[in-house]
Amino acid sequence: MRVADFDFELPEGRIALRPAKPRDAAKLLIVEPQRLQDRSVRDLPSLLTSGDVLVFNKTKVIPAALSGKRIGRGDAEPHIEALLHQRLDGSRWKAFAKPGKRLAVGDRIRFGAEGRVCLLGTLDARVEEKGEGGEITLAFDFHGPILDEAIATLGDMPLPPYIAGKRETDEQDREDYQTIFAEEEGAVAAPTAGLHFTPDLMKSLQASGIKVEFVTLHVGAGTFLPVKVEDTQEHKMHAEWGDVPEDVVVRLKQAKANGHRVIPVGTTSLRLLESAAASGELAPFRGSTDIFITPGYRFRVADLLFTNFHLPRSTLFMLVSAFSGLERMKAAYAHAIANDYRFYSYGDASLLFPQAT
Repeated sequence: MRVADFDFELPEGRIALRPAKPRDAAKLLIVEPQRLQDRSVRDLPSLLTSGDVLVFNKTKVIPAALSGKRIGRGDAEPHIEALLHQRLDGSRWKAFAKPGKRLAVGDRIRFGAEGRVCLLGTLDARVEEKGEGGEITLAFDFHGPILDEAIATLGDMPLPPYIAGKRETDEQDREDYQTIFAEEEGAVAAPTAGLHFTPDLMKSLQASGIKVEFVTLHVGAGTFLPVKVEDTQEHKMHAEWGDVPEDVVVRLKQAKANGHRVIPVGTTSLRLLESAAASGELAPFRGSTDIFITPGYRFRVADLLFTNFHLPRSTLFMLVSAFSGLERMKAAYAHAIANDYRFYSYGDASLLFPQAT
């Protein structure tokens, strides 16, 4: 399909720069094949049925946005921004650098903007490789837990460009840009649909008989990258690491066998579950996935989808269009814009039903 088919106009004022307070006070648009309903996220327990299963992504966002300077050339020291997106081993990360053109293989970067240093001293790294689109491989001087501690001290939460470009990242984002069930460190972008869930909402879901399961997909910075091709078949997804444990698979299969619905919370949970069912049947999964879901895809696991509102021409809007139908999603997004829904990572949510067959 043409990437242009997934375009729509979004007013700047619809982009949320802070989350709703409390988180479950966000709006919730119910998108069924024949109607739209305006509700609230805290209404979710009454919208589901006892025995339904919500599947959350328990990945934890690390403060992967680093600022520093190129050093050691003996000339001006240009400012460098690096967004870590894939751990290679105990001391090496792939990252997106800005401006990448100011870096060459062998250059050294000292991280710690505005005099910020960790207790261990400065955090230095060498540019080991350069790729396309500003991607580099960084070999840090620290290793293992020591490196993790330095990154946690010096790094900022990696807010999406459409937020970071409008305001400075601050300490509040360390709480806001993390789900309440974040556990497995490794993501450099939040599974943002999960940001809406509060302890009170989780208690209400439990009281209503709604089951919960947890999987892990370490969301990469590739989720922020624009689609630059004209045809969806030419787009290549960045791989992300995920884990669907065997006991979770057993319980999800049993729920579906008993007539209950499996509802991924977020496109990350959905993509991981569908990757685990690539053979045609849901199975334990542990490894990398670069699954790219566009209209025409046959969903094997997801019965409903709880998700935020996504960027025009993005792979995530392509995914929700595959699930509920392109024209249906364009109508839903037009309704959301007209009714003051807030978009993107800190924005409102939607509960999507599959398109009628």
